[in-house]
Amino acid sequence: MLTEKIWKIAVALIIIMPLFVDMGCRKQAKCGCDGDVLFELDKEPASVYFSETNAYFSPNLNPYATYYFCNPEEMYPKMAEYKSGDLLLVSGRVFWECNYLYSSSNYSYQTYYKVYMIYVTEITSDLYGKK
Repeated sequence: MLTEKIWKIAVALIIIMPLFVDMGCRKQAKCGCDGDVLFELDKEPASVYFSETNAYFSPNLNPYATYYFCNPEEMYPKMAEYKSGDLLLVSGRVFWECNYLYSSSNYSYQTYYKVYMIYVTEITSDLYGKK
């Protein structure tokens, strides 16, 4: 009789406990250019590679990250003053790149290589305060 009560209490606790315990499930960040802003870059030095429809860079201080432009067509007139591969200063809002985010969630380890999207707000070659 006592063991039957203990059994019922144990079953009730197993059913009720998940309601009070945080299971560690968290919302995945929204990716892409209309997703959640991760951080902002402010005049990050990088060699920018571009065409009329595509642009990307890896910062000089972090070669294990690649940033793809959300707005390459908008920024192309400013970039056209330079050669593809020139060292430029890039500012803008940074988001996760969707393919990277989805594939990285399939692995249990964190990789050093990161892929981002960036909505560029400013791009210049004014590296040392001189034009």
